[in-house]
Amino acid sequence: MSTVETDVRIEATVRRSLSTEAARNLTTTTKTKPQMRGITSRWLLKMLPWVDIAGGTYRVNRRLSYAIGDGRLSFVSEGTAIRVVPAELRELPLLRDFTDEQALGALANRFEQREYGPGDLIVRAGQPRDEIFLLAHGKANKLTPGRYDEDQVLDVLADGDHFGSELLSGERGEWAFSVKAITPVTVLVLAGQSFQQMNGQSDALREHIRAALARPSKAQNRAGEAAIELSSGHSGEAELPGTFADYEQTPREYELDVAQTLLRVHTRVADLYNDPMNQTEEQLRLTTEALRERQEHELVNNPSYGLLHNADLSQRIFTRSGPPTPDDLDELLSRRRKSKFFLAHPRAIAAFRRECTKRGIYPANVEFEGSTVQTWRGVPILPCDKIPITEGDVTSIIVMRTGVEDQGVIGLHTVNIDDEVAPSMNVRFMGIDDKAILSYLVSVYFSAAVLVPDALGVLENVELGR
Repeated sequence: MSTVETDVRIEATVRRSLSTEAARNLTTTTKTKPQMRGITSRWLLKMLPWVDIAGGTYRVNRRLSYAIGDGRLSFVSEGTAIRVVPAELRELPLLRDFTDEQALGALANRFEQREYGPGDLIVRAGQPRDEIFLLAHGKANKLTPGRYDEDQVLDVLADGDHFGSELLSGERGEWAFSVKAITPVTVLVLAGQSFQQMNGQSDALREHIRAALARPSKAQNRAGEAAIELSSGHSGEAELPGTFADYEQTPREYELDVAQTLLRVHTRVADLYNDPMNQTEEQLRLTTEALRERQEHELVNNPSYGLLHNADLSQRIFTRSGPPTPDDLDELLSRRRKSKFFLAHPRAIAAFRRECTKRGIYPANVEFEGSTVQTWRGVPILPCDKIPITEGDVTSIIVMRTGVEDQGVIGLHTVNIDDEVAPSMNVRFMGIDDKAILSYLVSVYFSAAVLVPDALGVLENVELGR
């Protein structure tokens, strides 16, 4: 008698009832629907007010704003040598409309590269202002003397920022602020004497600056929009100013984007394995979940309409010390009215919580849309793992005002499309191929629009390291 047969007989004599393994062959199991680890809370899709648009395009009309050249400059590097892209010098206010490429190239070549370490003063308040600085890499604090012998941080400067461009107009004077490096910093510097030499050699540059200085400045309000002339406090028959609200001549138009996939199901599976769950329906359910995840990813990261890429330069700020602090989030909130919510990577939320704990501050947790979330100044901080974490554990935090009525951020979609299974999402049967495979085209149409620049703000260079 073999050893196997002996073991079976011993098992049979010991066991007094049918084993579960044997019984399972004669019955079915209680089972779940297919689970998917990639499903997240998708707060952005929940919180955006969605506007139904016809024709697939949404035009945002705004009052005319004057460009004042406050953009960031771009640089190229060759080993350790860094040069400014000549055309990017047009981001300096007086060179905004200057198009002479040869003169811009010659001017770019006159910039000298300098390196500063953390804590070094780049410029000091009260010293003569005789140089233009372009910050190519790193981060620096713009400081002003405080009342109690402590410097106050006016702003945080980072890659692409500049200061001292008033020198182009011939205005010398003194530095009204200091700039101190808080990380290793690389700057490109143009000395006033070098610029004067260039100005004397280039007729085109000299004429452009002369015309720009002679041109009367157009009236604008504090938001940079063309001013509406008004009169108040007068009496009698005073002559009232005539005015009109000017509009942008080429308003931005947002076209609906699409995320699509082709779902394939074999007819044998669809016909024979539909009890107790419909296989085709489960495949569609998981596919639509994946499309919704991609939709949120594009709303955050798409170069054309994504929130990270469409925040106005004036609404992008940098952390003061690296990790996200209460001061940084206060700065974000102070730049807009009626902030609806923050959007941050879960690791950024944890980093902010650590900074609060260091200061003995404990932000409130509240019930929000059926979940418990952290808040700051009463504004919910919602998690979103679609916000990227770049090399060096650096990410961003978004804050926004939403809704058409508040001139905020809105989502764009279209409803009542053919074969619709959810708002702006449809499933179309594409037929059966010669291998008996069913095909379904699953599509979702969407985009996002920022109605006015201050509706959206981004805290950049948020460090997550402990």
